[in-house]
Amino acid sequence: MSDPSVQGVLATGLPQPLLVPEQNPGWQRIRDAYDQVRDQVQASGADVLLIYSTMWPSVIGHQVQAHPHPEWVHVDENFHDLGSMPYRFTVDTELSHAVVAAAQARGLMARAVAYDGFPVDTGSVVANTLLNPDNTLPVCILSSNVYSDRAETIVLGKACRDALAAQDKKAAVVVVSSLSNRLFTDFIDPAEDHIHSPKDDEWNRKLLEFLGDGRLEDVAQLSREIHKQVRVHKVVNFKPMWWMSAVMGQHNRYDGEVLAYEAIVGTGACVVSLVPTAHGVGDKEFDEDDVEVYGGDRGVLDGGPSVPDAPPVQAAAGAAPASGIVRTDTAPRPVGAYPHARRVGDLLYLSGVGPRQPGTDTIPGGPIRDADGQPRDYDVAAQTQAVIDNVRVILEAAGSSLDKVVDVTAFLVDMDRDFAAYNRVYGETFAPIGATRTTVAVRALPTPIAVEFKVVALP
Repeated sequence: MSDPSVQGVLATGLPQPLLVPEQNPGWQRIRDAYDQVRDQVQASGADVLLIYSTMWPSVIGHQVQAHPHPEWVHVDENFHDLGSMPYRFTVDTELSHAVVAAAQARGLMARAVAYDGFPVDTGSVVANTLLNPDNTLPVCILSSNVYSDRAETIVLGKACRDALAAQDKKAAVVVVSSLSNRLFTDFIDPAEDHIHSPKDDEWNRKLLEFLGDGRLEDVAQLSREIHKQVRVHKVVNFKPMWWMSAVMGQHNRYDGEVLAYEAIVGTGACVVSLVPTAHGVGDKEFDEDDVEVYGGDRGVLDGGPSVPDAPPVQAAAGAAPASGIVRTDTAPRPVGAYPHARRVGDLLYLSGVGPRQPGTDTIPGGPIRDADGQPRDYDVAAQTQAVIDNVRVILEAAGSSLDKVVDVTAFLVDMDRDFAAYNRVYGETFAPIGATRTTVAVRALPTPIAVEFKVVALP
């Protein structure tokens, strides 16, 4: 899958650069850097501003803003003395719902938020106001789950890639976060603002050195060591690096530019630009496990097996995955929370396979009904052949093949009309194989298709 992002931005969400930049020269430099990267974003060719805000915490799953026009007057809960921030967003609701569906398909708990008056966090208000002041771009805003680990966060990022790819959209990917994230707990004179500690400043600068070199994935890989040495007992400032790398592409091929680094109430505030490029500093430094599907929290209390940070990965062609779960870009994307296939013992079980085409979701032979639900003429023979072709590529991704199929359950939405043509096409491939078969009439299938196979094969 090609990278769906055209611009990356890491920027603080604290309100000082928006509301009172004149009170401190550093705050003004952050504001000026925001203005500079705003021009880059507007010229990037992005279709949408995809925002991950660490200032929108969630506890139960992942929330995605889906109200078409959130509008309110926001006052920051910590810096209410600085004044009000009126806002009105234009939300890409289609993408928001697609992100939720893609996250659920990868095993995450996610839901859309579409309520009048639902509060938008300070970071999202600041970022959108400064990067997108005229709402030129629609936005899609994601919460930051306070309990999600590296695996869950990476999978969320990959779900965002899925949604962007499915809609053929390019994104300016914005992470709203501070660096060291250690604010002063007493009010200070703005003129006396500084980074909370030398250790914080040291690691902030190391992070920015890497990001300036375009080493996004290296920052994500090094997060555990940085977390330990910075001594901040939470991962809120590294979680967005995991997510951003998963969305933009887990590599170091970026033109990075640190536009500003300053202190805001003790924490490290920055504005960084990352633009995908064909060159870069090479492969990532480390090789922590890559993650495709979220397997849930560890079974600490129930005595169940421990779930590792890296749930099953995508199968490579010609080799069965050690985890048993198979996902492949060569087959149509699942429409629900399931993989393409799973190996258990000496058998390979495929989820229901329809005729949709990978990447486009077009249906050979035409759909059985139009967008208004009205019946259409269609070619079940073409659909049946497409199902067989899709079964083939899934089996091959799992290291198997059509001649190893042992059982097929076929579902037809119109047995009287379609059985003869379906049976003829089926027989051309499966008669020599000798797989057992059951054909069942069903009222409907999840998409407007006439036929679907459920397959069991040898690996």
